[in-house]
Amino acid sequence: MTSFRDSWENYKKEILFALLLSAFTVLSHWLSRFIPVDLLENVLLLAIHSINTAICFFGAVLLFLHSDGLRVRKACAYALLLWGLSDLFFMIQTYILDQPVLNLGSEALTSYMLFAGNFLGWLLLIYPTETLRPRWMTWKRVLCQLLPLVLLCVVDYLVPYDLRWVISLYPVALFIMVLTHIRAYRLWCENNYSSMEHIDAQWIVRYLIMLAVLGASYGYMMVSDNPCRAFTQNILIGFMFTYSIEQILFRRDPWDNLIGTEEADKEQSDTTGEQSEKARKLEQWMETEKPYLDPNFKLIDLMRALPMNRTYLSEFINTTYGCTFYQFVTRYRIEEAKRIMRENSELKMADVAVRSGFSSQSAFSRIFIRETGQTPREWCKNFSFA
Repeated sequence: MTSFRDSWENYKKEILFALLLSAFTVLSHWLSRFIPVDLLENVLLLAIHSINTAICFFGAVLLFLHSDGLRVRKACAYALLLWGLSDLFFMIQTYILDQPVLNLGSEALTSYMLFAGNFLGWLLLIYPTETLRPRWMTWKRVLCQLLPLVLLCVVDYLVPYDLRWVISLYPVALFIMVLTHIRAYRLWCENNYSSMEHIDAQWIVRYLIMLAVLGASYGYMMVSDNPCRAFTQNILIGFMFTYSIEQILFRRDPWDNLIGTEEADKEQSDTTGEQSEKARKLEQWMETEKPYLDPNFKLIDLMRALPMNRTYLSEFINTTYGCTFYQFVTRYRIEEAKRIMRENSELKMADVAVRSGFSSQSAFSRIFIRETGQTPREWCKNFSFA
């Protein structure tokens, strides 16, 4: 069970990110009330939409060119392309044909506007869904996700009741569905990697924070009488696209090198004796070869000691040692760090971290405290007095 302190250590940067982005959004909505409507409609929105459209097209091209065979990057590129086309269509209708499809005044958003907004919101959920559950998004599931939205808009048109709030809450259900996958995603990372630096759920959490703030801003647009209410929304969208493209291109994706390595899972069952022999062989290999000293040590590297498919190997670690692969390797690294500090208590903690296989000194300190209840220096002092 993850403690509150561990959760805070894992996500304190994301909490700060959420607070800063929310504060900016509230301040921007307040300041937008002082923008002259003519200036907004004739200059600012045209400029912002042009910039966002350029970001979408440029980002889509970059992701297509640097997809590296990753389906998640292609999915994000298609989403950006569709959004860019919708923005281009909006600008042509509004500024060239003078037939705006979206009323920027103080009138309430219509069902059509909500349908368009929710569809665009659904596009933003493609990336986290594909990241958390690779290859889960199929055409059949796409239709299943969009069909309720279409039906709600049709019913709203046919019946005399106002269903706008029901329609506006539709993306919330999809958002919650994505949230439920984060814990499973983190567990998957721990079952396949020995280091959580730069590869676990932090980036997806920040992405979902941006979506949540964007959704809250959209909700404000529904009830606001501010004729400049679209200003903040478009600023947020531009920021989100720019930040997302940079992260998707340059962050380390945990699915790299693993998608496609799943062998056909066969029914495998071991006797107690066979499990004990495999455990002995694995422990001997870990102690003699010390593969955990490599910060990039992965579950598939264990196949050198135990030649079995990745899924079964993960289950073997879970059932034999009662922990994930990440926790299993961490134990060896902590013991190695203790051995190094016992032999040379004057060694810098940064050197101890590197020599024991941790990816950074901060990761070493955080994990050491979590596992032992003491900082590395406190442990050294207590050991020297023992």
